Amino acid sequence: MVPKMRKVTNAARGTTLMIIALSGLSVMCHGQQDPSWAQWDWLMGEWVGEGSGDPGEGSGSFSFNLALDQRILVRRNHTEFPENERGPAMVHEDLMIVYPGESGMPENAIYFDNEGHIINYTISSSDQSIRFTSSQAPGVPVFRLTYTFIEDKTILTTFEMSQDGETFMTYLEGKNQRVL
Repeated sequence: MVPKMRKVTNAARGTTLMIIALSGLSVMCHGQQDPSWAQWDWLMGEWVGEGSGDPGEGSGSFSFNLALDQRILVRRNHTEFPENERGPAMVHEDLMIVYPGESGMPENAIYFDNEGHIINYTISSSDQSIRFTSSQAPGVPVFRLTYTFIEDKTILTTFEMSQDGETFMTYLEGKNQRVL
């Protein structure tokens, strides 16, 4: 008796190809190390503050919390600017995800806000500060966001812009207090 041959459908081929592709992806990603967040300890948690800058006086809060089994760091920010001579009251919200680079260390971040901005940052740090700097592109300012440790539970946050990538002007600056 001759066994019946089964037809291989396009759906079966697609499923087989997907399984092969996912297997290859898991092998490629397996070698990545867990990121070390020790240098970020002083910045982790919930923060509140007040500051000033080009949009005017404002107040708000932000947080830095680990997510996805400590593989990424998520910053959420909410700032309110009251009505002033420059314009009506406004609310600014943003989300930034810090993630490891090839070395396994936190080297990159991507930022999104409620105004439609998307910014890719590279990260540099020391014992007392963490700095996010955007890439230079024609016709687009370079942005620099710096968190500087002042004392226990107090940091200085500075957001700057530059047209040439070398001369930065402060756009916003304020002190923040850790609440959690």
